Amino acid sequence: MGWIATIILGGIAGWLASMVMNRDASMGIFWNIVVGVIGGLIGSAIGNVTGFLSTDAGWIMYLITAVIGAVVLLGIVNVVQRGKVR
Repeated sequence: MGWIATIILGGIAGWLASMVMNRDASMGIFWNIVVGVIGGLIGSAIGNVTGFLSTDAGWIMYLITAVIGAVVLLGIVNVVQRGKVR
């Protein structure tokens, strides 16, 4: 996937994850993109290990795994920042 597509899908995934984790008010577009891209890396690693993500997966599967990874990342951030999960 190209850099532009990674940034766009990362931004969408980060925004969706921030809505799920109720952190949308505290994050801007830059942090949504950062969380989405890192979440995509986490989600891809989880998907490859479990066999959920294959090499011929489309962009929808990449978006789903990026959202899952971003939710995991935001959950970890919540635990570190506040000592509890929201």
